[in-house]
Amino acid sequence: MDSVLAPGLYIVATPIGNLGDLSPRAAQILLNADIVAVEDSRVTAGLFRHLGAKRPMTPYHDHNAEAVRPGLVARMGREAVALVSDAGTPLISDPGYKLVRDARAAGHAVVTIPGPCAGIAALTLAGLPTDRFLFMGFLPSKQQARGETIAEVAGIRATLVFYESGPRLSGALSALAQGLGDREAAVAREITKKFEECVTGSLAELAARYADAPPKGEIVIVVAPPGEAAPASAEDADAALAEALTRLPVSKAAGEVAKRLGLDRKALYARAMELKG
Repeated sequence: MDSVLAPGLYIVATPIGNLGDLSPRAAQILLNADIVAVEDSRVTAGLFRHLGAKRPMTPYHDHNAEAVRPGLVARMGREAVALVSDAGTPLISDPGYKLVRDARAAGHAVVTIPGPCAGIAALTLAGLPTDRFLFMGFLPSKQQARGETIAEVAGIRATLVFYESGPRLSGALSALAQGLGDREAAVAREITKKFEECVTGSLAELAARYADAPPKGEIVIVVAPPGEAAPASAEDADAALAEALTRLPVSKAAGEVAKRLGLDRKALYARAMELKG
């Protein structure tokens, strides 16, 4: 049914796999928006084929956002602009927050139409604590940056949620095991699709499982929070320092290990100098 939408920005969550998960309200917004801002028009065109309709679309993604954002914001004063990502909830590991910010600054209405989100769906499948969780998006691809990112969250008492691709999955799991300890974890993929699976185990077990068989599809890694760990031993500190020194200068290696293991940074710096020598 046609319905005139008030001008403004409409943030519309779309299915992450099963098109039956599109809510009636989301469908109504998409069918009546004046323009739909999309990551990839080919992907969203498939959703409109499912709805049996066509709507005007315009690209909005990381590569063109700065150029096209002012025009979209201007249109919100007189038209209903819907924002979608290729799958799931816009702004969650997708471009969009600056569009929301600028729309609000211009005095336009901003409406959210909630729905599927891969990270939240994976949490429901993993069987890990959900009272506190931290969404981390994609880990950096470079080894040093990835190790530093993992070290930053090693002590946080919350379940961690990461997005990942198939070819990088085993390496990411190995890096997480190295940086966080061999915690319980889950790998969820193809959520809501025909070949949906959620595999659980320790980080090391999961890394080994996928080492020679990178999976296909959209992947979420869910990692349990840290347990009550025993105080780190001298051997633990030496091992952590030796690994950190392979990718960091002495000072940064000592700082990273001090934060991860809860040890004195000055003592670790002195020990790192010994190991380096």
